[in-house]
Amino acid sequence: MPKSDSAQAPKTIVHVLRHGEVHNPNGILYGRLPGFGLSVTGRAQAASVAAALANHDITHVVASPLQRAQETAGPIAASHDLEIATDDNLIEAGNLFEGLRVAVGDGALSKPRHWWKMRDPFTPSWGEPYLQIAHRMLAAVHKARVEAVGHEAVCVSHQLPVWTLRRFLQGDRLWHDPRRRQCGLASLTSLVYEGDTLVDIVYSEPAGSSDPRVTGA
Repeated sequence: MPKSDSAQAPKTIVHVLRHGEVHNPNGILYGRLPGFGLSVTGRAQAASVAAALANHDITHVVASPLQRAQETAGPIAASHDLEIATDDNLIEAGNLFEGLRVAVGDGALSKPRHWWKMRDPFTPSWGEPYLQIAHRMLAAVHKARVEAVGHEAVCVSHQLPVWTLRRFLQGDRLWHDPRRRQCGLASLTSLVYEGDTLVDIVYSEPAGSSDPRVTGA
């Protein structure tokens, strides 16, 4: 009997990786600001992910243009003898609190002049719309899947974009409690495709767990 179309469809995995811990001694929300690279712990986390993926069939590595994402991608690309591609669609979400401390009690959220930014948690009013984030992330994943068809790709991005993408793919509402995100530092959200069809989403933490409530990481 001839094989079905689904049996012939190539299996492709796109691993969407959150960057490792960032050196941020002042605890600001750095967003898209330049100059924020990995901490010593972050570099170790990146190395742990590279080791976990060393025997995988990685043929394409792409990262957000921000320094912390590029540095996280480095060990993975090196271990597979690949160049790092850059995709602006993987960048951190835009945020009106960028450059400010947002810790509870002593941050920008305690200042009345900033409260107007919080008027709409559903879009949200303080930053890039969730739906826009989901759409650009999906475009980046689609591009990476095409580049690595039949193999595996790694896309290095940031916590909110990765979590928003996952919720969109699962059909969940996009607004959410950030304290409940399942997207630890240097974690993998692996999207498994058969042909063009997403068949599974697998979450893993090859560098260990981290607290999603910690800001500035």
